[in-house]
Amino acid sequence: MQQAIIGFHLDEEQHWVADLACGHTQHVRHTPPWQNRPWVMTEQGRQEKLGMMLECKKCNEENFE
Repeated sequence: MQQAIIGFHLDEEQHWVADLACGHTQHVRHTPPWQNRPWVMTEQGRQEKLGMMLECKKCNEENFE
């Protein structure tokens, strides 16, 4: 299920996490070559992604229970 990004925060390991409209969260790491998200490394990049839709893995799991 697609959910909008409404904010970001750092976890205890200093990795960026997207806060989703559904109340769930999802890591948005920049760890090339596996995950290429250079935008997450700057405040401007994160601000530009507010409202972007992400697939919420937890919502998808809940729909299959």
